[in-house]
Order: sequence, then structure tokens, then C-alpha cells
Amino acid sequence: MAEVVIRPGLAIPEAELNWRFSRSSGPGGQGVNTTDSRVELSWNLLASSLLSPALKERAVERLGSRLIDGVITITASEHRSQLRNREAAEARLAMRVGEAIAAPPRQRRATKPTRGSVERRIGEKKRRAQIKRNRRSDED
Repeated sequence: MAEVVIRPGLAIPEAELNWRFSRSSGPGGQGVNTTDSRVELSWNLLASSLLSPALKERAVERLGSRLIDGVITITASEHRSQLRNREAAEARLAMRVGEAIAAPPRQRRATKPTRGSVERRIGEKKRRAQIKRNRRSDED
């Protein structure tokens, strides 16, 4: 496994990743008790020189509850093979870090409805009211 690509031009080097393997409680049949297929992938966000201070601050703010002493840990045990669990953990780490460092969405600028849209809305309301008025009987 090489570096984890977060987005084009930004990848976590393999040297900064820590892997741990253990027995998985998931599927695996007879081999589940003998193979270390569960994967834990850890990355020290605070110690990394990969992100700029601004991106690091944004990531720490957004990943706050997931970080323990500045380290984010991803666990994968849904597959039978260690290799597929490693790939799943890498993909999940890349997704989480990518979402955490993404730029905030642009602020919505309030706009006034156009005169045409206001007229269409009022016209439709009047048509609905007329339809309902026509349903009434004369005895009311």
C-alpha cells in the first residue's frame, strides 16, 4: 500500500500512516479465528506537515469528536480479506479528511422574487379558490 490520495495533488505519505491488524468478528467461516483481517488505520493529523495551518485548523474543527490527541483512526472489518479491509480503510480515511478540509459552501445571497413569479403564484391561488368556490352547493 502506498500513499493515501485525498484529492489530486494532496496525498498522505505512507510513512505517516500507522497500521494495526487483529482478528475480525465479521464473516470468514473457519478462517475467522486464525487470520488478522480487521484493520485499524491511524494518521496523526496534528504532527503531519502535509496540510497548511489553515487546512489543519479546519480539519481539527470538523473532525473534533473523531480525533484522539490529534490522531484519526479508521477501522475496517467488513471484508474477509485483510487486503480489501486495508483498501476500505484507506478509502474511508481519504473521504473523511477530504470532507474535513473542503472549503465551506458559499453563502446564499437573498434575492427578491421576480414580478412574473409573484403574479403566477397569485393567479394560481385565485384559480384554486375559484375551483373550490364552484364545488360549494347553493344551500350553504
